Order: sequence, then C-alpha cells, then structure tokens
Amino acid sequence: MTFKRGADSAEPFHVSLIHNLSVLFLFFSSSLPLGGCGGVSPERSLVWGPGIGTGSVLPVLPVRYFYIQAVDSNGQNLTVSPGKDTFKVKIRAADNGEHIRVHVPPPLDRGDGSFLMRYRLYGSATKGLKVEILHRDAAVAQSPYIIPGPVYHEYCDCPEPDASVWQNVMKCPKDEPQIVEDFQPFPSIDLQRLRQEAPVRFSNRGGLVHYVIINNHIYRRTLGKYTDFKMFSDEMLLSLTRKVKLPDVEFFINVGDWPLETRKTDPVPVLSWCGSTDTRDVVLPTYEVTHSTLETLRGVTNDLLSVQGHTGPPWVNKSDQAFFRGRDSREERLHLVSLSKKNPDLLDAGITGWFFFRDREKQVGKAPLVGFFDFFKYKYQVNVDGTVAAYRFPYLMLGNSLVLKQDSPYYEHFYSRLQAGTHYVPVKRNLSDLLDAIRWAQQNDAEAREVGRAGQEAARELLQPSRLYCYYYRVLLMYSERQDGRPSRHPDMEEVPQLDDHTAACSCQRRNQENEPKDEL
Repeated sequence: MTFKRGADSAEPFHVSLIHNLSVLFLFFSSSLPLGGCGGVSPERSLVWGPGIGTGSVLPVLPVRYFYIQAVDSNGQNLTVSPGKDTFKVKIRAADNGEHIRVHVPPPLDRGDGSFLMRYRLYGSATKGLKVEILHRDAAVAQSPYIIPGPVYHEYCDCPEPDASVWQNVMKCPKDEPQIVEDFQPFPSIDLQRLRQEAPVRFSNRGGLVHYVIINNHIYRRTLGKYTDFKMFSDEMLLSLTRKVKLPDVEFFINVGDWPLETRKTDPVPVLSWCGSTDTRDVVLPTYEVTHSTLETLRGVTNDLLSVQGHTGPPWVNKSDQAFFRGRDSREERLHLVSLSKKNPDLLDAGITGWFFFRDREKQVGKAPLVGFFDFFKYKYQVNVDGTVAAYRFPYLMLGNSLVLKQDSPYYEHFYSRLQAGTHYVPVKRNLSDLLDAIRWAQQNDAEAREVGRAGQEAARELLQPSRLYCYYYRVLLMYSERQDGRPSRHPDMEEVPQLDDHTAACSCQRRNQENEPKDEL
C-alpha cells in the first residue's frame, strides 16, 4: 500500500533540510570506524587464535588461522571495518637458514572491526615460525610472535600418540550433546552382528563404505552402486590419522544423501553426513564442510573461513529483501519462486538448475547463477531443504545476513547448538508464514539484525576447522568405547594409503621420540 502526503501536511523547508542532513550524517557515519575516535592503536589491538602464540604448540590444521581485533587508542574495540588494508602479516621460518613455502594471503576483513588471518604451510618448519603483524609498520599487540618448532604441515604423517594432549592443544569442547544423543540407542555395538546386518540392509540404498582403523591404518571396502563420495570420507580420516592416534574401530559410513537406519528398536549404527528425526544414524560433519576445510587456500573458493571475509556490504546498505537461489531439489523451492513473482518487494527467488521437476521448468523459469558471496547483498537469506538438509546453511550462518530457516526433520552435526528465534528465524515447512517473517524483519530492523549477528557469532565458534576435527574424533572415540568385539580387517578390504610423494615429506619428531630406547628400571 502506498501512502501519499497532501499539500497541507508538507514540512517547512528548514525541517526538511534538517531531516535530510540527518540522513546524510547517518549514511556517512555508518562507514566510519566505531568504538572511539582515536583510530587504530597497534599496541592495544588484540591477536588470538589456534594459528598464533608465543611458546605454545600449535594445532596441526590444513590451514592455520588467527584473529586480529582492531582497538582504538581509548581501548575500545572497533565495531565496523577500519579498512581492509589496516593490517599486514608476514610469516616465515624462525631460522633464517630454513626455507619453507608459506601461502600468506592478506587478512580477511570481517566488517565488524575484526580480521581473520589464514596461512598454509607447504613444508614443516622444524625450528618454528616467525609471525609479524603490522599496522602502518608498527608492531601489533605482541608482534613478532615466535612459534616454537616443529610446526608440521598438513601432509606430515606425525600423529600425537596421546589423544588427551591432542585434544588439549585443539581446545576441543568438553562435551558434544549431539554425539551423546546419537549414541543413546547404542549402549553396546556388536561388531559381529554389524558386519552381517549392515551390508544386507543398506548396501542397496545407495553407497555404503565399511571401514576399519587398526593401529592408525585405514582399511575399507565399498558396498553399493554409488560410492564415489568415499573420496571425502577417505580424505578426512587420513587427515585425522596424521594428527592423532585413533582407537582401533570398525564402522560403516553412508556416503549417500539420506540417513538410513529407520528402526526405533534394535537399530544398528551407521555414520552419516545428515541426520533426521525419523532415523537413528550417527551424524558426522558433512563432506561439504570437511572437504572445503581440507582444500582452503588451495582447491576451493567457498570455505568456512573465506566466507567470513565476503559477507557483502554493511547491514544498512543491503537490499531489504529475502533471497534464494538453488536447484529444484525440493518442491517447496518451486513454491518459493511463485511467492517471489507475486511479492518481488519482499523476495527474490529463482531456480538455477533443473533435474527433479524438469516438466515445470518452462512454467517456473530458470534464473541465472549468482556467485555465493553476492547472496550477502541481501539482508535476509531463505534456507530451504534440498534432498535432505541444505548444506549451504553453515555458510549462510557465517554471513552477516539474517537466515530464515525452513522447519525440517533433517539436521547437520551442529544444529542442536542453535536456537530458533535467537540465531535464526524459523518458518513453517510449507512456507505459509515466510512472507510474514520477511515483513516482521523489515519492520523490526534492529531486532532482525541482532538475530543475524547472534547466529553469525555462534556459527563462527561452532564451525571452526579445529572443531570439525574434534567432532570427528569424539564420534570415533565414543563408538570405540561401545564396541563389543575386536575390529578386524575384512578379506575384501584395501588399505587407504597416506601420500608418499614429496609434498608429504617431513621429519616427525614425535615418532622419533616414540622409537627411542627407554632406560630399564
């Protein structure tokens, strides 16, 4: 509805001028650093994270990362960007005689006064690293940071033999409620029964991979027609065994979309990337987030770290609409497009690829692809299931938009840590209240922005790469503690080898220490 103002309600010129100047002031001030007027103070700014430290052992991750918080001369944290080039970081071997290749891109400006710094080693720094963080050539916080060696690279096969030490270095959380809940139906896991029953019941349901880990070596056999995605489970398990000694364990991973175990009584455990309220599968982080974590700064452009520096314009400059682009993998997505056509002021939705409902393509239309980072030009992101849970959800949560999430029986490993209404806005499964949710957000801008900010903050904590490794380890540990029987290698299994080329070359001091002769008492 459009409201028109009559001539008798026209504002005096000076009132209108003051109003316009106020709007201009707010517009320009939104682009200025907040938190004080003293500019960035290098010595007061803060540096922390798993990829930095002085005198401490760093977690081994595919890409190490740390955070920089810009602080002004009054000691106040800046809350908007002071500029993407505010900080410069240099990383090299601590010993000038040691030469290693380190990929050091510029820090990612997260738009809220904080920066995310990533770096990837292509060799181990046996004598440590030197990290310099600068603001206009002035040292930031305690820079330079000397990280003691050895600092191992991703492909160095050098597992920590003491898992408690590894968990402490990784700062793994004390508990994971989703893991505890997933294992409640399995107080004991009869391996003999599992070997007999799982292949018969599930191998014709898509793709099933039977794994055994013995003495930190991985063996597997594939069952079913569609098992190509074993590459994703292989790579994560290999990466984990390079970092920590795993318990001997035998299990099945479902590499298909849908969770498998529907029995409510006497179920057998199957590990899956997606869970549901109707099944009893044990959930692992999805292949989407683990693969992007392993390939950060190398083989992917969208990952859990890079998205944090590409969240679009500030909130006040985003389009006041909800946005969706995606495949036709669920009928509600087609309904979303219909709503968009009728309500273009509220919603911009389109289908970019047709496979499941090709007979409706002509009627609905095909939208051009939009780069994922451009999604965040919009204030509100609509998350609708695909075949199962939409695996874009963690990436949407890391943006600085408000997520409108469809009610769903499907979930990923971290959903139970989020609260509807606090971290995202829930909408009904049939989307009947979606337009009302968008209108609410438009009419309650400050509250909508706060929900989006809270969701982003939670996602930043829950979806750190280190947390994914911790989660994987905790699943395998709890599983191993409930095994009844001894894990054994099936005759059809082949070993999944670690890399043995020059990229994996390293000198593992932990292994050397293990092999040293012990004095007899």
